[in-house]
Amino acid sequence: MSTIPFQSYKHHFLVAMPSLQEGIFANSITYLCEHTEQGAMGIVINQPLQVCLDEIFEHLDMDGDCRHDNEPIMAGGPVQTDRGFVLHRPTGQQWDSTLVIADDVAMTTSKDILEAMARGAGPEQALVALGYAGWGAGQLEEELARNAWLTLPADSRIIFDTPIEQRAQLAVGQLGIDLHLIAPGAGHA
Repeated sequence: MSTIPFQSYKHHFLVAMPSLQEGIFANSITYLCEHTEQGAMGIVINQPLQVCLDEIFEHLDMDGDCRHDNEPIMAGGPVQTDRGFVLHRPTGQQWDSTLVIADDVAMTTSKDILEAMARGAGPEQALVALGYAGWGAGQLEEELARNAWLTLPADSRIIFDTPIEQRAQLAVGQLGIDLHLIAPGAGHA
């Protein structure tokens, strides 16, 4: 029996196939921040909550000079939904807890980045999410084998420059695929 070598999908998008009809992952696009043989972690980038960034600042008692009324917070996934995750372009600024994922994407989980954002001194382009998506060892690979997700290399412009409602379709459109034309029961031929 041959074993398939592990392939990391770090800095890739997972686009939910139509068979994922329920919950936070329905019609979602997830940015994979980490993927090892021990598991995977990602942030859903197109499921806005009914909360804006200013409300988060107010809840955390952060005074700020900037208004962020129109910046929605994403439902990043079903794990640790009370914890914030900020995807942003690397800026050269040092934050207490930052993971550089790619040349053009970093993730910070420390409060100092939110304090800077409230003052208008944070990264110019950022996506704030509550919670994350997590998979244990082999779990994501099983879901991929069941065709629950379409994987493709990530493009930071989709995270930071694309309207929320267009992110999934624009990502798969780069492969020449129209999500609306995929049947819910699609699978391996």
